[in-house]
Amino acid sequence: MDSNGVETATIGRGRSAESHERDFPAYFTATWPRMYRTALAITGDRASAEDACQAAFAKAYAAWSRVCAADHPDAYVRRMVVNEVLGTRRSAWWRRERPHADVGEPPPQPSFDDGVADRSTLWDAVAALPPRQRAVIVLRYYEDLSEEQIAAALGCSRGTVKSQASAALGNLRRTTGAALDEGDLA
Repeated sequence: MDSNGVETATIGRGRSAESHERDFPAYFTATWPRMYRTALAITGDRASAEDACQAAFAKAYAAWSRVCAADHPDAYVRRMVVNEVLGTRRSAWWRRERPHADVGEPPPQPSFDDGVADRSTLWDAVAALPPRQRAVIVLRYYEDLSEEQIAAALGCSRGTVKSQASAALGNLRRTTGAALDEGDLA
């Protein structure tokens, strides 16, 4: 029974399920380096050794009650690691999907920070527009309204919406110093 008077399940060697949950991280930390070296010696490849160890330790965690109950838990897990290594080598995908020595560098991607800075600059410029131009830009590109819907919302003609949008885009181009596409404002 625990401190609340609730009977706890015992798993192997008379220990509670909670103590086994606490024991696995310590066991993992203590045995990972040894198991990894074993897998590396068998595979000759760091990535394959790590994959095999990760799969074996995941299975060991799932069957932790059996692993703890074994006479030699290290031997049990070592066998799991070896089986993972050998099982992987037997699989047909192993031969098809071996990584190349040099995959090459991926093409450079624009930084997320650059996009945030660009949008921040753009929205600062939108905020600086005269109120009617700002309203047209927001309704058109942020709310995705048609010219007719914007004209109805602002109480003006379609022609006024078009001229205000054109003037607003011109002001934004001058302020930001960039050519704007309609997608930039969305």
